[in-house]
Amino acid sequence: MPRLELRTEIDSNKEIVFDLSRSIDLHKISTKHTNETAVDGKTSGLIGPNEWVTWRAKHFGIYQKLTSRITEYNRSDFFADEMEKGAFKKFRHEHHFSELNGGTLMTDIFEYDSPFGILGIIADKLFIKKYMTDLLEKRNRTIKEFAESEKWKTVLEKEKYVC
Repeated sequence: MPRLELRTEIDSNKEIVFDLSRSIDLHKISTKHTNETAVDGKTSGLIGPNEWVTWRAKHFGIYQKLTSRITEYNRSDFFADEMEKGAFKKFRHEHHFSELNGGTLMTDIFEYDSPFGILGIIADKLFIKKYMTDLLEKRNRTIKEFAESEKWKTVLEKEKYVC
């Protein structure tokens, strides 16, 4: 089972980074290049415990649907989503958040199994692992860009963060 682990340092409040990471709307922005759209379940706003979303996106020239559910949730520190239906045999994406030097360290752990047995293993080595890493890195750059500027206010409810 391939495992990707990405660490992103973000100069922003952990609460903001946590919420941007679970924002359906920000996810759409970060995956614009794949025409990703939320088509069922939670289709906008912040996804939370036991909620699910079905995404429709174009990957490798083919439109696909993938449904994932938030299976674990610990406000501001951690959440995990797991595939219920989709192209992978299975996947689990853990999102970890910790304070670091006045900002946030966001750690993604993404584990997946490709379908098709040995052909899936070969595809992982040839292109899927790199493709998934690039997709997650793009997402994380978008989260960082929004969190480190005032852009986060366009995605999250401003009133929620007023002290």
